[in-house]
Amino acid sequence: MSRWYSRPVIFVADVDRASSFYVEKLGFAEAWRHCEQDKTLVAQVDRAGCELILSCQQPRKVGCALVFISLDQADVAPVRRSFEQAGVDVKEGWWGYPLMIVADPDGNELYFPVPATAAH
Repeated sequence: MSRWYSRPVIFVADVDRASSFYVEKLGFAEAWRHCEQDKTLVAQVDRAGCELILSCQQPRKVGCALVFISLDQADVAPVRRSFEQAGVDVKEGWWGYPLMIVADPDGNELYFPVPATAAH
């Protein structure tokens, strides 16, 4: 059977600003970017196999993304600490199970399911 692969596109107002947030605050690395006339239109950020594409090409969709990112149980607490130490506001949430919720500067939300044994 074939393996499927996806990369969500997250629409942002300013790709440079968004990329800086994902890299500096959330620990992603920028993999590539596409610019036209000295303006960054699209960039990809990666962390531990999670790839997100940031784009400013659909202004009406800015801030509308909700992306689930699963972590290994042992990674939940250290990841949360690293976010908080970087000044990221981490909220508690619920989607039938506990969540860590992080919003980027445009209001796009990243949902991190928290295994019951890792919830605090």
